[in-house]
Amino acid sequence: MQTTADDDGLSVFETVRPRLFGIAYRMLGSAAEAEDIVQDAWLRWQGTDRSAVVDPPAFLATATTRLAITFAQSARSRRETYIGPWLPEPVDTSADPRLGAERAEALEFAVLLLLEKLSPTERAAYVLREAFDYSYDQIAHILRSTEANARQLVTRARKHISDGRRRAVSSIEQRRLLNAFVMASQEGDLPALEKLFTSDVVSYADGGGAVHVARLPVAGRDRVANYFASVGPFLGGGVSIEWIETNGQASALVLRNGAVTALATIEASKKGIFRVLLMMRPSKLAAISRLADARRGFQSESHIQISPKDKESQLTKN
Repeated sequence: MQTTADDDGLSVFETVRPRLFGIAYRMLGSAAEAEDIVQDAWLRWQGTDRSAVVDPPAFLATATTRLAITFAQSARSRRETYIGPWLPEPVDTSADPRLGAERAEALEFAVLLLLEKLSPTERAAYVLREAFDYSYDQIAHILRSTEANARQLVTRARKHISDGRRRAVSSIEQRRLLNAFVMASQEGDLPALEKLFTSDVVSYADGGGAVHVARLPVAGRDRVANYFASVGPFLGGGVSIEWIETNGQASALVLRNGAVTALATIEASKKGIFRVLLMMRPSKLAAISRLADARRGFQSESHIQISPKDKESQLTKN
């Protein structure tokens, strides 16, 4: 995949753009920030003597990863002052091909949250190896390190992820439990909610200071059940639910009077739901909202019926 001196490099860049976005998103947990990183990589590509680049995809992946590492280092300090729990920005994986995922690894919310606890270089090593199958030699080059150190980074990251994860239920069971949770919340059914939760369940709501939600996690079966039975986001008039897939798992899009107000998903084991995630910050729901609006618009157009008289009129005109 060679380029010439007078080539603007667009065709090469667009070919690898999904992978670049996938790397940056997994490292940062934010689609908006990932897009910024990809744009910076494009500018760097534009300022490079592309005729001298032997492997453009490798060059662009390296630039993107290094930019994401630098950004992650500054993002860590910003998130320490974040108002309330920070949750990853959801991405509609049923409709958004930009993630370029050869593997689904490091897309789940649980893993993205665990990656936040790692150093940026550990995070990069894990993402490159587990999600995109880069060799240790390639990872070492990208990180300006040695192959032995790259292996150590991946090993430490794997252990951290493994220690922090619980054995999850199947996608079908996760969807069933999520549906039951939403229904019980809408009905204010306290006993049903208590049966769904594990004893150590925790609920996180990310409003980012822009939406009035609990600024601390709600923990424990009784407290979480009471919270959703009384003031859950699924209660109130004008509320409807759309089922979508975000980050590879079933999620509930909450709309009030047609406007997206929240996205909810759960993590569950055989013992029940142990984590509830509510994304409610408007900026984190913007992309999901646009896709939902587009889907509804397409469905409305596909259901438009043309009367026999109109058909006859169109045939006459043609």
